[in-house]
Amino acid sequence: MSIKRILIFVGLLTIMSSCSLFKKKSGGTGEMSTTTGWEYNNPDNGGFEYQSGYEQATGPGLVYVQGGTFTMGRVEQDVMFNWNNTPKRVTVASFYMDESEVRNVDWREYLHWIRRVYPDDQEAYNKALPDTLVWREELSYNEPYLENYLRHPAFSDYPVVGVDWVQASEYCKWRTDRVNEQILIENGILAHDAAQQGENIFTTETYFAGLYDGVKGENPIENLTQEGGDRRVKPSDGILLPRYRLPTEAEWEYAALGLQGNTTGELLTERRIYPWNGHHLRYSDKKQRGKMRANFTRSRGDLMGLAGHLNDGFDITGPVTQVGSNDLGLYGMAGNVNEWVYDVYRPSSSMDVSEFQPIRGNVYTQYRKDADGNLQRDEHGRLVRDTVANYVNFNDGDYQSRIILGDDWTLDENVKQGTDKMYIGDDAGSVKPRIDDHVRVYKGGSWKDRPYWLSPGSRRYMNENSKADDVGFRCAMTHLGDPDNIDN
Repeated sequence: MSIKRILIFVGLLTIMSSCSLFKKKSGGTGEMSTTTGWEYNNPDNGGFEYQSGYEQATGPGLVYVQGGTFTMGRVEQDVMFNWNNTPKRVTVASFYMDESEVRNVDWREYLHWIRRVYPDDQEAYNKALPDTLVWREELSYNEPYLENYLRHPAFSDYPVVGVDWVQASEYCKWRTDRVNEQILIENGILAHDAAQQGENIFTTETYFAGLYDGVKGENPIENLTQEGGDRRVKPSDGILLPRYRLPTEAEWEYAALGLQGNTTGELLTERRIYPWNGHHLRYSDKKQRGKMRANFTRSRGDLMGLAGHLNDGFDITGPVTQVGSNDLGLYGMAGNVNEWVYDVYRPSSSMDVSEFQPIRGNVYTQYRKDADGNLQRDEHGRLVRDTVANYVNFNDGDYQSRIILGDDWTLDENVKQGTDKMYIGDDAGSVKPRIDDHVRVYKGGSWKDRPYWLSPGSRRYMNENSKADDVGFRCAMTHLGDPDNIDN
């Protein structure tokens, strides 16, 4: 190539490199939009932000459960003749589940926070208290548990009991906010705010809505728009976690079975009656041979075995991780305590629910706003939600199974009454329903149950405001994105 041609070529490269089309913007990441060719995260062209390769972090206490298909429902003879859980093939999306049930020490931390943040609100504290009277039984000496089970350090790692479905749901909301607040603190976006009280408290929703500023940390997020300065975290940053919540019945059953150890490719080689293989209730491996695999009642009057040779080792509940885990690393999915799940109970759920992410109890809400369009908060600093659609009774033929249309989100009296009219036998109301919108499913068997109830396919129900000495709960969390894309 001649010197003249070389000079011309070099000159063209110089001109092109000076053009904005080929020049890297200052402050950008170098990744270009395939739509516009503009560089992401560059303040020079508006600062549109994008982070690729998102991996959801695993929240405190959680175990990742990869979703898939399974046969949900009864796997053994229906000796109770309830006919309420016939087998059905469904698919569950990936999610997270607590490694074990929520413990007494976890609940005491919750109570401590309420007392500190709402020092003058005795009612809020009382609402969160477990009912220790559940231990009382007319012909049984259980007073030591009534007095000590919740607060004595001997029971700190035992599952909390005496909490109803509503209290468990409120705990999940509180845990979401404390975990996300701590994430912001650890990233230097916020600092600890010991002064937050009453309405001025951190909740994930009020933070996203711009209603809580908190104390700025040492590493705030830079605002890449022309305004400059700092900004609050946005949902699109992927920094904060989805909410903790009660698992659906399908999620709980899927996680309890833990069938990942029973597959070859897409072939399920063995179904399970319990969260382990076989129909035996004792370990068969050499190291633990003969020990019970769960904390339950073996036969009438035998809750723990003979002195010197105890069978499951515990008279009542036991530490949440004392008995071995299933193939997913989840403890206590059979025995110890029953566990609340999200679903409203219906005998026909297995015939009605969807094949994907089955659930009974969808209630859709919308944030409440005042006349000026401002979001409204309650006395505890949470955004107020109104029901806009309720599908608890979908296919039940009830008036409440419809969407509330228009700008008026106020429920009329017929809707507020729920489904009691479905089950009352006459106009006088002499027949009271056993099943209504406030009856929830619980699963898993407990320290006082026979082996039949240890099967994940069995299901029972109880009013959401009821409490018992053998019912606790654990939390779950939705997994967002690729089922194989997790950051442990």
